[in-house]
Amino acid sequence: MLILSPISLFLDVPRNIFTAVGLPLTAGWYSGSYTKEAVRGTWYKALKFPPGKIENPKVFPIVWSALYIALGYASHLAADAHDNAFLPADIDATSTGIVLYYAQLAMNFAWTPLFFGRKEPEIALVDSAMMTATSIYMTKLLHGPTKGKATWLLVPYCAWVSYVTYLNAGVVYLNRGRYIPKND
Repeated sequence: MLILSPISLFLDVPRNIFTAVGLPLTAGWYSGSYTKEAVRGTWYKALKFPPGKIENPKVFPIVWSALYIALGYASHLAADAHDNAFLPADIDATSTGIVLYYAQLAMNFAWTPLFFGRKEPEIALVDSAMMTATSIYMTKLLHGPTKGKATWLLVPYCAWVSYVTYLNAGVVYLNRGRYIPKND
């Protein structure tokens, strides 16, 4: 009888380059599918934002798509490094890095429904801060075993989710105590 470990189940998707890239890209498109409508709503338009907010909404699908492709390819590199690892430290680092990959991916996909769907920027901020910290730590863990290749792909993602966390924190801070109806 074949018994699969949880890590082997997590590694199956990124072992294949097409599923590695396809998972975050497809899930990201799905997660962000109603953002376009939400940013036209009265709730979003009533929010105050911190300096540095990108005003052109057409930028976001392009940036997110590129980041999801890079993120997926980095997971493929991590799975490959895991499969070829000899040192126990590299096996541990890639195993933990892959688990963190899925954890931050779940947080990433939860952020849009929390912020735009439920209109709960405070809860979205907690999610975003945890996602950012998880992504940075994941990048650190995968640096050595992938010989820095995953790092080149993940640093822009870490920077972008840090930027999103900054914007989210600014929204929470600048709108505290303000009544903004959530019905559009």
